[in-house]
Amino acid sequence: MDTIADRVTALRERIATLENRYGRPGGAVTLVAVAKTHGAARVREAHAAGLSQFGESYVQEAVPKIESLADLPLTWHFVGRIQSNKTASIAQHFAWVHGIDRLRIAERLDAQRPAGLPPLDCCIEVNLSGEASKGGVAPRELPELAGAIAALPRLRLRGLMTLPEPAAGFERQRQPFARLARCLAELQPLVPGLDTLSMGMSDDMDAAIAEGATIVRIGTALFGPRES
Repeated sequence: MDTIADRVTALRERIATLENRYGRPGGAVTLVAVAKTHGAARVREAHAAGLSQFGESYVQEAVPKIESLADLPLTWHFVGRIQSNKTASIAQHFAWVHGIDRLRIAERLDAQRPAGLPPLDCCIEVNLSGEASKGGVAPRELPELAGAIAALPRLRLRGLMTLPEPAAGFERQRQPFARLARCLAELQPLVPGLDTLSMGMSDDMDAAIAEGATIVRIGTALFGPRES
């Protein structure tokens, strides 16, 4: 039976192969290991295999885990939907937030980010398909929201994130990622310093990297099925 270390090695090799195939520089893609529902022991195992970037979706699960792993040099990414009553915990415990889609949430994170910590790196979530069940702003709303977030002193807007509808086939998977890349390119002249496309998970990572992903969020392919 393969181990987390085996999966880390396989994922790194696959990412390197894809970077080369699509003309990306080596190391252009950061692997964020999404550890939601998996315990601290499994995060320690992944760290021992060489990973340092970890993602969580549920604040109530994440905070005790983060605190129990404080002895390790880990960078924590919040990748779930952001509830207003959870912004203080997110601002205090995470280095990255991937799913901002409302100015009110950004303002709360900015106000609640401790002064002793560096600005909170963040991405705006974009809803490319218009699905009512998903968070994210429409592409046409990006310039206004990005400008407002970029002006907040305790946040550092880095780029965009999306969670597209599942699609079968590589070419169909590429389409929403190509759209997000175009959105970022259109924003970059308006908001200097944008450099991040957070897109791609276990089932569509190849297509995301082909279209310029700089962060892929991998859970199942690394840790296996979610634990209860």
